[in-house]
Amino acid sequence: MNQSQSDVANADPGIQRIAVALDEVRKKIAKAERQSGRDAAAVTLVAVSKFHPLSAVEAALAAGQRVFGENRVQEAASKFPVLRQRYPDLRLHLIGGLQTNKARDAVRIADMIESLDRPSLSDALVRAADQEGRLPELLIEVNTGDEPQKFGVAREEADAFIRDSITRFGPKLRGLMCIPPADQDPRPHFRFLKALADQHGLPVRSMGMSADFPEAIAEGATLVRVGSAIFGARPAGLAAH
Repeated sequence: MNQSQSDVANADPGIQRIAVALDEVRKKIAKAERQSGRDAAAVTLVAVSKFHPLSAVEAALAAGQRVFGENRVQEAASKFPVLRQRYPDLRLHLIGGLQTNKARDAVRIADMIESLDRPSLSDALVRAADQEGRLPELLIEVNTGDEPQKFGVAREEADAFIRDSITRFGPKLRGLMCIPPADQDPRPHFRFLKALADQHGLPVRSMGMSADFPEAIAEGATLVRVGSAIFGARPAGLAAH
């Protein structure tokens, strides 16, 4: 048993629960990879820690998780800079809709921004990158269900926006992300996103969450964003976001 495993074994029940849940999710990812003929480790797990405390992130880190997703820039900034000092291989993805006035903070702290979806945000990210001297990797969020309440570029506008973003950002534009409608079979949405990414030569497809990540893997996901299956339900009193 290595030191990290020993720390988990001696931890309080909450930390142990996260370690066990992470192990279960990893096993399900590996099973889905095998069943769909994907290479082992073809899929990266993004542990979505939004609304959960720093202690929950630390428990996942102790269990070997290194890639995390947060919705809100301010919340991410309160958790992750201090953790990087102890875990330099930690990677932070910002997965929520991003306001242009938060672009500089996002560029400063994130390794990947998964929610590029409009020209004004592209402009803000270019300015922020010039100011900060760095640019995270980027994914374009596609609103595959054309749902008016959701972020993401509309399906009919996606091709043009992707082409423009490839011109502006070059290899920093890595792929696409989607969140299918909750009341529909997600698989057609996953297939659409994969085909769109392939059409533009983009290697990353971020799709699939706690309820449907095995299906997303079968349809070609390279990133899956899993929160509640690892950390449990968000703390009481916090609205969905």
